[in-house]
Amino acid sequence: MPIDLVALAAPDHTAIVTIEVQADVVGEDSILPDLAAASQTMVPNVAALCRAARAAGVLVAHGTAEFRPDGLGGNTNARLFAATAKRRDRGNPGPAPKAVHHPGLGVEPADLVVPRTQGISALHDTGLDQALRNEGITTLVVTGVSVNVAVTCTVMEAVNLGYQVIVPRDAVAGVGADYVEAVLDNTIALLATLTTTADLIAAWNP
Repeated sequence: MPIDLVALAAPDHTAIVTIEVQADVVGEDSILPDLAAASQTMVPNVAALCRAARAAGVLVAHGTAEFRPDGLGGNTNARLFAATAKRRDRGNPGPAPKAVHHPGLGVEPADLVVPRTQGISALHDTGLDQALRNEGITTLVVTGVSVNVAVTCTVMEAVNLGYQVIVPRDAVAGVGADYVEAVLDNTIALLATLTTTADLIAAWNP
């Protein structure tokens, strides 16, 4: 049965969530250069979706990753955490500095910015789920990085929480082009509605 994208992504119950579209992840000075390289075409697509979402009255939310300079309380239970911690400058005790969004993203004051200091999902222990529910959101458009970890984890968690999920395949990125396509086609396609940036923008402008 064909998906009615216009109804599924109707502005009154839909939010777009960007994941880690920030300078130290997908920017020129990324601590993950391979991921940054794979995100070159993704960032303009995410920005275009956010502009279209605002124009249509869709809530725009940004999930960022932030870390204390001294690493206090940070996850250490996966190789990913250890690898990225080595690439960050260690500093004095104190709160995590605010993440700097990628300059091409175009964050607006009315957007919701929800930092993550733990885990690997934009919905894990961030307050984003409750904020979305407070606004009557039932459909999430998941964008950003990476399909390897955070995007896929967020999609799964969103489904567990009862949301409908849409993933524009050209507005997410990951390392290993063939692997990313395989995950989209064989895992995320079983959980979410796959679409494209152009088709979703058209659904918001029927």
